[in-house]
Amino acid sequence: MQEAAGTITDGNGWWGVVLAATVVLLVTTGLRLTLGLFVSPLNSATGLGIVTISLVMAVSQLTWGVAQPVFGALADRYGALRALVVGTVMLALGLAATPFARSEATLMLCIGVLIAAGAGAGSYSVVLGATARVIPPHRRGFVSGFVNAGGSFGQFLFAPFLQVLIAGFSWVHAFFTSAVIVLATLPLAWKVGRAAPAQPVAAAGEGLRAQLTQALGDRSYWCLHAGFFTCGFHIAFLVTHLPGEVGLCGLPASVSAASLAIIGLANIAGCLGAGMLSQRYRMKGLLAAMYASRAALVVLYLMAPKTEWTFYFFAAGLGVTWLATVPPTAGLVGKLFGLRYLSTLFGLTLLSHQIGAFFGAWLGGIALARSGNYDWMWYADIVLALAAALVNLPIREAPVIRATKAAA
Repeated sequence: MQEAAGTITDGNGWWGVVLAATVVLLVTTGLRLTLGLFVSPLNSATGLGIVTISLVMAVSQLTWGVAQPVFGALADRYGALRALVVGTVMLALGLAATPFARSEATLMLCIGVLIAAGAGAGSYSVVLGATARVIPPHRRGFVSGFVNAGGSFGQFLFAPFLQVLIAGFSWVHAFFTSAVIVLATLPLAWKVGRAAPAQPVAAAGEGLRAQLTQALGDRSYWCLHAGFFTCGFHIAFLVTHLPGEVGLCGLPASVSAASLAIIGLANIAGCLGAGMLSQRYRMKGLLAAMYASRAALVVLYLMAPKTEWTFYFFAAGLGVTWLATVPPTAGLVGKLFGLRYLSTLFGLTLLSHQIGAFFGAWLGGIALARSGNYDWMWYADIVLALAAALVNLPIREAPVIRATKAAA
């Protein structure tokens, strides 16, 4: 039996869709968050320089963000199937073509456009929007955390796996293998897409344009954007430049791969916890606490001796909140504006996240080129994390009353 909104109410039949969505996110997020492992090999193979490679990675962050509302709107209008299948093909094509790129333009096309947009189509806005429509309302918080944990597990799996391929074979083999893995997820993307078809056309005054106007005029929605901007800055800086920071400390590349894997492993618990806590406590309070904890962890890292165990403990602490901001942020968007255009509206918050990510990846390369270290990036990260914690406190957690309904 299926309700008009698309919720599967027949027992636990929705779990198959949830598991398929989790694996899709595992692959797309795992690959995207481990691209930093390729910065040094790409720099050596192309000779383009760290600033250019960082710019390519920064553009990929921005493209991934732009892809969220674009593919989210596509999923809201036509169903998730088209978005997921197109994204899977784009991602696989970009991965397979990157080893042949030797100029800034071709590298930008492969990594900055194809890989980024393809991963974006199979990421949070589409996947979480699709699963939210097929599960019972009282399970959405936990399931959001569960699916989100798939992305963290992907980072845990792909970081050491790709490092082994790069060290044991070559970075070229790592890209080709990744492309094959992506294509293998097509049946799962099909399952998720078929379970979340296009929604009925909205009534007059309740279309996408009206919903966007309402959301963009809401202060709480903009507070979510501001907090997520900082989240993107923080994550992109680390996934792109953590290998470089490890190298500056005189430690082997295996430490950076292990640290990225530890972040992913710790965030599995973080995502599940955030999903469950979002059902019991105010989500804005959870977000504020997570952002504040990041500032504290960076301060502790800067004060600590730079040993491999410092990086491992730092990674474990960061991992608890790494992607755990996604369930309460998506939950607040859904709580404020409903599920009809959740993929689009949450996609826009992810765009803000990736604008921050662009600056985190790009400015990290500039800082290293000009000063030889990342000190000023760490200081900026502390300030932005504290600001994000504060900006989430005024958010209200009550559904927005539509003007048309209020007038009635």
